[in-house]
Amino acid sequence: MNLAAIGFGNAGSKIIDRFVEFEEESGRSLMTDALAVNSAEIDLAKLNVIPPDRRLLIGQTDEQVKGRGVGANPELGADITRLDLTEIERQLDEVPVHDTDGFLIVAGLGGGTGSGGAPVLAERLGEIYEEPVYGLGVLPSEDEGGRPSLNAARSLQTFADATDNLMLFDNNAWRQIQGSVAAGYERTNWEIARRFVTLLAAGEIDGSQVSESAMDGSDIRRTLTPGGISTIAYSQAKLEQTTREQQGLLGRFRSNGEHHPDDGDLAMKIHGLVRKSVQSRLTCPADISSAERALIVVSGPPREVSQKGLQRARQWLERETGSVEVLAGDDPRTDADALSVAVLLSNVTEVPRVDELQEQAVTAKESTEKQAEQRDDEIDELLTDDEEKLDPL
Repeated sequence: MNLAAIGFGNAGSKIIDRFVEFEEESGRSLMTDALAVNSAEIDLAKLNVIPPDRRLLIGQTDEQVKGRGVGANPELGADITRLDLTEIERQLDEVPVHDTDGFLIVAGLGGGTGSGGAPVLAERLGEIYEEPVYGLGVLPSEDEGGRPSLNAARSLQTFADATDNLMLFDNNAWRQIQGSVAAGYERTNWEIARRFVTLLAAGEIDGSQVSESAMDGSDIRRTLTPGGISTIAYSQAKLEQTTREQQGLLGRFRSNGEHHPDDGDLAMKIHGLVRKSVQSRLTCPADISSAERALIVVSGPPREVSQKGLQRARQWLERETGSVEVLAGDDPRTDADALSVAVLLSNVTEVPRVDELQEQAVTAKESTEKQAEQRDDEIDELLTDDEEKLDPL
């Protein structure tokens, strides 16, 4: 697909920054435009590759914000976004809509600017453009506390309603695999970029070889059409040095054209990678049998991609999901040093983390309300004399 990407808030802007870097590193082409929007000037200044003229500071005229952020207040984030929608739209006038398949808004849902502002922008883009508007929401980990959980649970409902499909990444699940999220946000953002760019950029004309079963933007769009919440699986296997050497002209000359990987082994490798990715490495853990549609993209050197393996993997995923709406294709990358698999599971309805988040949010809301009432009583007690002999002025 060709997408105009908007990173909203601190987390969203950093992730889009990584998207741009991963595009350059991998030779893929996904974004027709990349715009970072934030309410904190210092965070915008920390971006690595998004040019300054594609960084937009919102809320500058708001007395509470003034370029210093919204303090994890999603209501304030939504308010300043509404006030500055005209400026955001002006920035998006530079998007080549005729070459763009849709919009992608990326936001962390535990803070204030992204959780409050991203749904507002998504709703507005849906009103003025015919192209679909997709979302990528990053859920906070349990370690981040009750307030981020409350923000995320509230934003999730609004963001999902405002987008044509909302893809999720769960920081909590990633923490369980890789350790502390607080110590690894940068690593996490790279892995988000790897998964989403590998999947969504499949089939675009970027100088890579085109195969008969190559994916294109219409396949991905069709898979995302049901809406709801989606998750992505990913896995890769490094290629042996001898295999990489045989990808080049010199390697083929030395082997005199006699080296041909066994198709049975390659088919098993692809089938195994698809199963491994779906069973253990979803961006947001979900019951795969609840997915309405699915799509498999295998990326790597053409000689390593087995069509038989793709077919077996598709048939297996059809059985696991109970859906006949499963597409499979390849994205040839001649110079790749690994064989990778990305699987999109669209409109999943059994997502335990969302249920947990909602429970945490309810608990946090009740606790906040109780603390507020208790504090009001304590303030009254502090300021009132015990015998009530004093009259206030």
